[in-house]
Amino acid sequence: MEAEIINMGFISIIPALIAIILSFVTRNTIVSLVAACITGTLLAGQGALGFPTLLKESLGTTSFSWVMLLNTFIAIIVAYFQKTGAIQSFSQMIHDKNLSRRGAQLMAWVLGIFVYFSDSFSPLFVGSTMRSITDKARISREKLAYIADSTSAPVSVLVPITGWAAYLSGLAVGIGCIATDEDAASLFLHAIPFNFYALLAVAMVGLIGSGILKDFGPMAKAEKRAMEEGKVLRDGAVPLIGKELTEMKAYEGIRPRVFLNFLLPVLMIVTIALGTYITLGSAKTMEAFLFVIIFMSISMILQGIPFREVMDTLTDGIKGAVPAVTLLALAYSINALSKSMGTANYIVSLSEDFLTPALLPAIIFLISAIMAFATGSSWGTFAICMPIALPLAFTFTGGTLSPLIHACFAAVAGGGVFGDHCSPLSDTTVLSSTGSAADHIDHVQTQLPYALCCGTLAVILYLVIGFVFI
Repeated sequence: MEAEIINMGFISIIPALIAIILSFVTRNTIVSLVAACITGTLLAGQGALGFPTLLKESLGTTSFSWVMLLNTFIAIIVAYFQKTGAIQSFSQMIHDKNLSRRGAQLMAWVLGIFVYFSDSFSPLFVGSTMRSITDKARISREKLAYIADSTSAPVSVLVPITGWAAYLSGLAVGIGCIATDEDAASLFLHAIPFNFYALLAVAMVGLIGSGILKDFGPMAKAEKRAMEEGKVLRDGAVPLIGKELTEMKAYEGIRPRVFLNFLLPVLMIVTIALGTYITLGSAKTMEAFLFVIIFMSISMILQGIPFREVMDTLTDGIKGAVPAVTLLALAYSINALSKSMGTANYIVSLSEDFLTPALLPAIIFLISAIMAFATGSSWGTFAICMPIALPLAFTFTGGTLSPLIHACFAAVAGGGVFGDHCSPLSDTTVLSSTGSAADHIDHVQTQLPYALCCGTLAVILYLVIGFVFI
């Protein structure tokens, strides 16, 4: 396909435009990406079989298989955490500490950072684990939802051993001098210091929770209400709690073992991933998660959970990964389509007269942020923006790696997280409201000023980097 479809001019941007416009209209990234892929293959003259062929060619890769398996393994481990009762036990353990307001906020912050491997699990875990503790400390549900939200995607996008890292790295393979998965992983690592929004968002939670920064905007009113009136929810608020998102019930009769069933598996994943990176030069993340799945399966059986129950839990975890894997498949497909149609080359030709290296990171961040906010999907934004942003950056560097490449890669990642973080349509935002049992709109309204503050600072930093160091 790629040999036949290159440099198609204006036609090459039509699939991306369709994806963007439909995302605004439908608020559904999957539908938008499907329509964009089908339209693109038809425009490319591939006929009725173009879309299936695109899926076969773009998904039959080592890169996609790797990120798909990684996300599936994470979902299985999350299901295991729930079945063993590790979450419930951990929550009770913290509850017994009688934490102060400051201590409770900082504990929620630390928990969110600790559960870095899943932006979907993290807000549910932090919210449900800390809810009774923060209620006792007279912390508003809005504040808890903010902490849970700001330590989910912003943390996941900074850690090189997550599905986010694998996904973002995979999108960079084949662009410029990024030829292999190892090259892409190295790019991700070098881009971390340039991911200003994610770094600022995580840091701000700690500063707010510790009292170094005072609450402002709608959050200040919510916190005043909780402290003075003891109302963790405003009058008339509708907590967002969905039965389909409640935690899986623990197996009856199992003895609570927080260290064995939660802390140890997480430590094993981190140790294996970091250890292999140090010794082998490549973090064996997928292997780490697979090893932990085997370990936990055997451990659960030895603890008295029947083999069939363990297998049913594993299957439930796989089912839970299907929505993410579906989005992944379509994201990889439109990425491949954009490359084959020469979308990036066309945009480069349009922008080369006015776009400068100094402005590029800030502009990429803003575009990614707007798109993610409108669609509620950071991953869909990554799929559309990464194959455009990186080739543009490589045009200015002559195809070589430089701080500009690192900054532009980080700008796509941070911009997508910023927009997703602010959007009421974001699944992470919804999950944060759900786990914290907060009113969803109240959560969005109280969090937005904090996110905008971090986003504005990120733009300023990208401009400084662009004009001073690039």
